[in-house]
Amino acid sequence: MNQTELKQCATGLSSSHLVGLQNHRLHRNIVNDFLALQQGAKQAGIDLAIASSFRDFQRQSAIWNAKFQGLRPVYTLEQKTVDLQRLTDTEKCHAIMLYSALPGASRHHFGTDLDIYDTRPIDDDYQLQLTPDEYSTTGPFTKLAVWLDNNLEKYGFYRPYQEYKGGVAPEPWHISHIRASAKMMQYLSVETLQQCIEQSELSGKQAILAELNTLYERYVLNINGPKSKDCAF
Repeated sequence: MNQTELKQCATGLSSSHLVGLQNHRLHRNIVNDFLALQQGAKQAGIDLAIASSFRDFQRQSAIWNAKFQGLRPVYTLEQKTVDLQRLTDTEKCHAIMLYSALPGASRHHFGTDLDIYDTRPIDDDYQLQLTPDEYSTTGPFTKLAVWLDNNLEKYGFYRPYQEYKGGVAPEPWHISHIRASAKMMQYLSVETLQQCIEQSELSGKQAILAELNTLYERYVLNINGPKSKDCAF
């Protein structure tokens, strides 16, 4: 693929880098490592499953617009509902990006990032929420969370939102392929994102563009890195 195509893949405007697996779409270069991760978890008594994988620009835009317009709730770190009517458009952007990525800048566009859970400790009718409580010591996925802490990077993955750094809230369910995501990040920049947003119909578009440099630094670049610098991947 050429540079233009790769930039489209990085911003969710193309899916040509993906392949199908287990009713989801993943970056073609992470499939073998993910299957190895899944098998390693199985040996530890964990049925690791994908809750969410690739989301394109349009899907991420629908989530963004619904939140910006007050049609879906926006939460604080303390899981309190935000009163968006009391915020400026710029403040709304920051409030939303605590938990939802700006379209064009979501790591789920890469196909290298997955939200995962364990099917073994829950019933078929369990309503998955993807909340920190579910992965805490009292939650159903505590065994998965601990196993990931000790084993995730052995399989070439890490958690970019492991700890809160003032940008995106902690997401213990979100894993990212170390090598493949780093390569995708090479094709994402403020300039590329700006062009993408300028051509969109996002709610709060003018506020986003005016604040874009700050949003990019705080929520896109300001993430956790792999713990091990000597990781085999």
